[in-house]
Amino acid sequence: MGQASSQAVGSEGSAAKPIGMLVAAVGVVYGDIGTSPLYTLKEVFSGGYGVPVNHDGVLGILALIFWSLIWVVSIKYMMFVLRADNQGEGGIMALTALARRASAGHARLRTLLVVCGLIGAALFYGDSMITPAISVLSAIEGLGLAFDGIDHWVVPLSLVVLVALFLIQRHGTARIGILFGPIMVTWFLVLGALGVYGILQHPEVLQALNPMWGVRFFMVHPGMGVTILGAVVLALTGAEALYADMGHFGRKPIARAWFILVLPALVLNYFGQGALLLGDPAAARNPFYLLAPSWALIPLVGLSTLATVIASQAVISGAFSLTRQAIQLGYIPRMHIQHTSSAEQGQIYIGAVNWALMVGVILLVLGFESSGALASAYGVAVTGTMLMTTILVSAVMLLLWKWPPILAVPVLLGFLLVDGLYFAANVPKILQGGAFPVIAGLALFVLMTTWKRGKQLLVERIDEGGLPLPIFISSIAVQPPHRVQGTAVFLTARPDAVPHALLHNLLHNQVLHEQVVLLTVVYEDIPRVSPERRFEVDSYGEGFFRVILHFGFTDEPDVPQALKLCHLDELDFSPMRTTYFLSRETVIASKLEGMARWREALFAFMLKNANGNLRFFNLPVNRVIELGTQVEM
Repeated sequence: MGQASSQAVGSEGSAAKPIGMLVAAVGVVYGDIGTSPLYTLKEVFSGGYGVPVNHDGVLGILALIFWSLIWVVSIKYMMFVLRADNQGEGGIMALTALARRASAGHARLRTLLVVCGLIGAALFYGDSMITPAISVLSAIEGLGLAFDGIDHWVVPLSLVVLVALFLIQRHGTARIGILFGPIMVTWFLVLGALGVYGILQHPEVLQALNPMWGVRFFMVHPGMGVTILGAVVLALTGAEALYADMGHFGRKPIARAWFILVLPALVLNYFGQGALLLGDPAAARNPFYLLAPSWALIPLVGLSTLATVIASQAVISGAFSLTRQAIQLGYIPRMHIQHTSSAEQGQIYIGAVNWALMVGVILLVLGFESSGALASAYGVAVTGTMLMTTILVSAVMLLLWKWPPILAVPVLLGFLLVDGLYFAANVPKILQGGAFPVIAGLALFVLMTTWKRGKQLLVERIDEGGLPLPIFISSIAVQPPHRVQGTAVFLTARPDAVPHALLHNLLHNQVLHEQVVLLTVVYEDIPRVSPERRFEVDSYGEGFFRVILHFGFTDEPDVPQALKLCHLDELDFSPMRTTYFLSRETVIASKLEGMARWREALFAFMLKNANGNLRFFNLPVNRVIELGTQVEM
């Protein structure tokens, strides 16, 4: 009897875990795409595209939305993109690292793929500003239907909600995050229920499941066909989040949540709104809220606001994660990263990113003032990131997975065709307000490429005057300086050359420590490096050692903790016997070949304001000596 009951408990527990993961995935992953019914059909029929609110127009648009969800999300992302994980991690930067590894033997292709990844990452930041603005605005706009004369309060109320959202970021979202899953599950159930309610009024709307209605729409409206995709794509916003958040949950919970709950709820709601429009074309001004019974309007506005806040939270957290990956891979200057949870490594806060996003969101809300106007700016960033993802996945499938071209190429061409059409449909939006994410993305792309190139040039300039380590050690053996007790750790990018900080210390203090460690930190194109692969050590004699620490792009670069893994008898890294010597370079723009003068000045500014090695590598403050040097670029 006891054995039987323990088996029952065990099976119940094992069953509860996938359900818990599914609910959590719904709360974190699907907030963005889950709130798109708030504004998609409203923008299609009221956004100035000229789509007729009649039987053929409604069914044609619904067919385009339904089959876009099937092709882009269900097939492209669920079946292909989510399989391109970098040791379980997803997102555009993780995929860029994977593509960079796949194209290791093709220098030009590798450069091109890295550029594509940086463009996608830059556009993602633009999306991170637009998503909170349009989502919260569209939710608060429902108050205008419930209360007359309240329209002028929509912008102030939206700003209050958004500013409060950014202010709580530094305190972490672990506690309120527990509520995300149940709230979003409730949201999707309400979406489905509203959809069923509308479909029952006009069941003929289900004819839109036939893709021929979409084909007919293109044939009847040839001039409008591609253009309208610029509004239809609003139904796909947030698809990139499925991949970006894969590291938190894994592919299976995300896929199960999509097919079991999210996709059915979205399809039912869109078709319910379409059924409402068949019966009342005037409802095109806000079909989502007008679909609900009048008594449910105010509760629905409250639930919508919660859902949009959760969607915004997911995008902001995604921007933090993307920034950390880009820092580790060397594309963004080091910033202070604050961990907001002792249990979850992925829950982080980056103040500079948070405040920059908040300023961008506030400017967007004040500048566009409505979700309809803001929809003109939406789509360029989303479709651009999706297109870059497809290009990178194509390289991974063909070069890393070695899929037969006869099978892979037709599928990839289909993905590129659809993504290309959606991107082309959104290009005209650049002149209608869509310039904001493009300009923001371009600025970020320039910053990332300038930082990467500047760091490469900095290492080259330092190496030009560098003293080879074997020659230096030989001179030490001939004329030994005074040696003091303890271990000196010199951080250097080149382990085979003498660090400037070591030369300066010897020149000014006329001493060397008993043990001198030349420490180089290397970041791999993988998320995490196992402890047994973390440490490399070589002895050069005369008390000199070369140590290389390997980290992944999601690892925490805690140098003192990593050095504890070294069990070499000659080395003693005990805290009170170890001193860390750092070199801080001051860049001076010059006429030397390298970058344009303005980029050199920009790099010098970023280098001056970047987070130093002391905080980034978690070094003990009272055991660090920093020595400065000037470098001409």
